[in-house]
Amino acid sequence: MTVMTEIKCWPPVERPADLFISRIGGASPEAKIAALRGESAQRPVFRVGAGTCGRGAGAERSLDALNAHLAQKKQAADVMEVGCIGLCSEEPLVDVQVPGKSRLFFRQVTADKIPALVEGVLAGNPPKDMVLGQLPAGENAENWAGIPRLDELPFFLNQTRLVLQNCGMANPLSIEEYIARGGYAGLIKALKGMTPEEVVTSVDLSGLRGRGGGGFPTGRKWRFARQTQADQKYLICNADEGDPGAFMDRALIEGDPYRLLEGMTIAAYAIGASKAYIYIRAEYPLAVKRLKESLAQAKMWGLLGENILDSGFSLEIKLKIGAGAFVCGEETALIASIEGQRGMPRPRPPFPAIKGAFGKPSTVNTVETFANVPGIILGGHEAFAALGTEKSKGTKIFALSGKVVRTGLVEVAMGRTIRDVVFEVGGGVGQVKQCKAVQIGGPSGGCVPMHKFDTLIDYESLKKVGAMMGSGGLVVMDEDTCMVDLARFFMDFLKKESCGKCIPCREGTRRMFETLDMLTRPRGREQGDDALVRFQAVTNLERLARVVQDTALCGLGTTAPNPVLSTLRWFRDEYEQHVYARKCPAHACTELQGFEINPDRCVGCGACLRQCPTGAIMGKIKSAHMIDADKCIGCGSCLSVCKFSAVFKTA
Repeated sequence: MTVMTEIKCWPPVERPADLFISRIGGASPEAKIAALRGESAQRPVFRVGAGTCGRGAGAERSLDALNAHLAQKKQAADVMEVGCIGLCSEEPLVDVQVPGKSRLFFRQVTADKIPALVEGVLAGNPPKDMVLGQLPAGENAENWAGIPRLDELPFFLNQTRLVLQNCGMANPLSIEEYIARGGYAGLIKALKGMTPEEVVTSVDLSGLRGRGGGGFPTGRKWRFARQTQADQKYLICNADEGDPGAFMDRALIEGDPYRLLEGMTIAAYAIGASKAYIYIRAEYPLAVKRLKESLAQAKMWGLLGENILDSGFSLEIKLKIGAGAFVCGEETALIASIEGQRGMPRPRPPFPAIKGAFGKPSTVNTVETFANVPGIILGGHEAFAALGTEKSKGTKIFALSGKVVRTGLVEVAMGRTIRDVVFEVGGGVGQVKQCKAVQIGGPSGGCVPMHKFDTLIDYESLKKVGAMMGSGGLVVMDEDTCMVDLARFFMDFLKKESCGKCIPCREGTRRMFETLDMLTRPRGREQGDDALVRFQAVTNLERLARVVQDTALCGLGTTAPNPVLSTLRWFRDEYEQHVYARKCPAHACTELQGFEINPDRCVGCGACLRQCPTGAIMGKIKSAHMIDADKCIGCGSCLSVCKFSAVFKTA
């Protein structure tokens, strides 16, 4: 089931538009609601995908060019910024809606293409080379001829977009548009028709699990906090997305911030919290800006603050800007940071549900977890539980990146396979190279080889292959990726991000990195008994990883060895090549690359000799040169300057 373009009808019992009809205003509120939903347009509407990914591809320049061109032509039109629809590889994205026609999406719309786009669409002849797809036309409108529907494209066809259904489709700062699309209907249902206990039970029966590290049942976590007696309780949103290759939380907040706020408000009502925090890293300035503006709007509309919707329930949400420490993704370290202390994990028990922020009961969930809540309450827990596998319900958002044709943000139903995501949604790695593996869950996750790509995407199945769901980063690798170098990269990241509180994590990650680093060095860089130390370290690498896994203080420490253990499990042959032959089969470890000169091709020009930084090349002018392997550091300078294809790699 693909629901990306589906716009759900108003709830039959109580429609949000009825409650806010005076605020929406106008002679025909229903017509305005249809316009807000994007079902109709009175004049041309241009929506520019201006999330962080779009801006990185030049969306701001495209936006400026669009405004300038419309002003020059004196063309009346509405221009708005929206979030990312997920297809980051085709940014900048622009969608256009002219009166009487469906919304039409365009790809790679750089600033220089704006005039052709605007003039073509307004003339009824959109430039075919930029067309991506269209949404189904609403009432009193028609589809563009010969253009596919957006949800029929391979990238979207295999997705189930529930949490992401508004991202890139709606103005993220318009609370009116969010309400028109069914927003806050879940909150209204919870506050006016359910007790807090009934909300907790509904979330529990839905099977929603935390969309973070361990996948703890959300309803159970809420019940612990609800049952704890205290004069003050706190709700905390963990938006401290620190995994390399992960951008789910950022994109969701940039594209649909009110969904997060609605989910948090329902959760706070359920556990009895009157104060809440959103902990977000300072590296997300656009997400922070949109959160600030949406918080102000929600409060102005009476959806935050005192006596929300005359229910007697009050909630204050504050932003806490973090400094980008990876360890603050761990909930007790995050709580310490909110309290104004250094972000370091605390021993558990007591758990935050009993003693959390400022010593009070606290519930910590991720952005994606909260974003699932409005749909569960509005649609009923049965509908959510019907999607997914026996123990993993609903959908999961992944940041698909790496050596894949279509990168971006994807949402698939639990129970799909890794192969589905990589090849059906992402389009594979192309025709030239072979896919090799995926890294799921970031530094705390694991590497899954291609022969295990039929593994289901659910919490239990991923654990069986040495990976974990994590926050949702999914990095695709081809045959040019060295798995030893990959593990080395993650261990370098983890040793730098370790808070240093416990010895297993602080020293263990450093020792694992040093061992992996030794495997990527040539013999020429070793002195004395370095070779013996290297071999001893390798023989103890797996044992060291297990010790860290068993004894580290927090969840980040216990999962830190996962990249090492998973690559050792599935790619031991690559480790053996590095250990015994000092070769990198993927030719990715620069210092292990060997180079030779073909004497039949070498003309003795001396270009490589002059370029070599270590003096490893010998030979006379107009005579074939040769490379001293002991001096060669594998930099490849000789290869880059040779005009006669005489230099070649040997490993």
